[in-house]
Amino acid sequence: MKFKLALGLSLIGLGYSCAVQATWDEKFWNPKPLADDVILPMPCDGAMAFRKVAIPQNKPLEDYNIVLGQEGDEWGFVEQSRQEHIAGSFPDPKNKGRYYLIAKYELSDLQFRALSGECPKADIKGRLPKVNIGWMDAMAFANQYNLWLRKEKLASLPKDDGQPGFLRLPTETEWEFAARGGLAVSPSEFRDQYFPMPEGLNDYVWFAGAQSANGKLQLTGLLKPNPLGLHDILGNVAEMMFEPFRLNKLDRLHGKAGGYVVRGGSYVTTQGDIRSALRGEEPYYTDSGENLSKTTGVRLVMVSTTLTSRDRVKEIEKEWQALGSGPKTAAQGKAPDSLQNLNAISAKVQDDGLKKELDKLRGELRANSQLRDEQRDQAIRTSLQLGAFLCTKMKDDGEFLERLNQLYSKTCAADSQLDANCARRQEQLGQHQKALDFISSYYADTLVDMGSTYNKPLIDPQIAVVQQQMAARGKTNLNGYLDTYWNNLQGYWKDGKVARDAWLMACKKNN
Repeated sequence: MKFKLALGLSLIGLGYSCAVQATWDEKFWNPKPLADDVILPMPCDGAMAFRKVAIPQNKPLEDYNIVLGQEGDEWGFVEQSRQEHIAGSFPDPKNKGRYYLIAKYELSDLQFRALSGECPKADIKGRLPKVNIGWMDAMAFANQYNLWLRKEKLASLPKDDGQPGFLRLPTETEWEFAARGGLAVSPSEFRDQYFPMPEGLNDYVWFAGAQSANGKLQLTGLLKPNPLGLHDILGNVAEMMFEPFRLNKLDRLHGKAGGYVVRGGSYVTTQGDIRSALRGEEPYYTDSGENLSKTTGVRLVMVSTTLTSRDRVKEIEKEWQALGSGPKTAAQGKAPDSLQNLNAISAKVQDDGLKKELDKLRGELRANSQLRDEQRDQAIRTSLQLGAFLCTKMKDDGEFLERLNQLYSKTCAADSQLDANCARRQEQLGQHQKALDFISSYYADTLVDMGSTYNKPLIDPQIAVVQQQMAARGKTNLNGYLDTYWNNLQGYWKDGKVARDAWLMACKKNN
């Protein structure tokens, strides 16, 4: 059944009168439920499950720097790695960041039909992804779902600045960030060919061949999810993106916008071609009409508008004015920077032509300064994570050395003749003491270097970002060590003492 715009006109009133109105069993729309799933209702007592994609930034103009695509000359004109930035739509007060929502499964035939006014009887075949749908029809489906939610279930929508969110197709950046695992994976895992699959590709992806999909479309949610809890994000059906296809020109996308983008591969994609960077182009139309494909489906995202209120606009404007002129590092001190000097010069210039050139130069300087600031913030976050890790290492090595010392005292210290291995144990003690001294010195060097390069106004905002990164990767146990590192750093600023022993004791107090 093709979703026609003409049908949409008959549903504008959204008065769904259904001959069959039975509540769907959860197995038809969320066969692999998780405690933190976000559930949106649908007509016919149906539902759609979503997952949160966390972004560790919370100010309107803050965004998170990521690298998408892949390195290599093969398919480089389509997939060459490039820097992108991503931001969340909705505030997450608990984690001090933001998030957007992405559907946990590909849009099913049952869910699609529910928005057509049919209210079909739920059955297992309804869990097949909806295919043979054009891009315009996918947009029409999202539109009808948005209208129904606003009329019938407005309170179920997440809000930003008091404004409810809305559903649409994902951007490539939103999709690939989520497909790779987002913050739930390490930076190296994020850049792998695809997200971590401990049990092997067959347990996570439907691809071509008798060992997998065998040329057939598969029910949603049969295989294991990616680290964010998303099923079939790679394979089964390729998924439509919001924006048109553009070629890759090394460090940027090419100027021509073509058909629409599809991502993730499908059940006819070979095993060797499955990867997170896989991109394809589909035409909006064929010679005979709208382009419909049996291997292409839909996965929606829930996002928000940006300019939500006058207060938000004022907040953005204030933040924008500060871009490229952020707080200085400890090394820079209070000396005036180039941007301040240029502003002073520009204010004195009377010639309009020269003033325009200076304004252009100021814009370029601000952009370069902003890039510098983002790279600096990333370096700070990396140093904070290293400090927390070294703190755990000091704790483990320190406690192990204590146990060795206790054992040595019991068996050797009183009377060395009691144990023939005392000489060997004493040698072991010396080796482990050297190892602990090395880690303690490395920790101290890292802390002192950070304290000499950056100051509190620069580091403080990055603490919350690192905490979110650790929480998303299931490493909240490191947050205590991060706090200890931060406290030790502030102590160093206060008295200037390199207190290795005190820092070691502080790390050992963590549970």
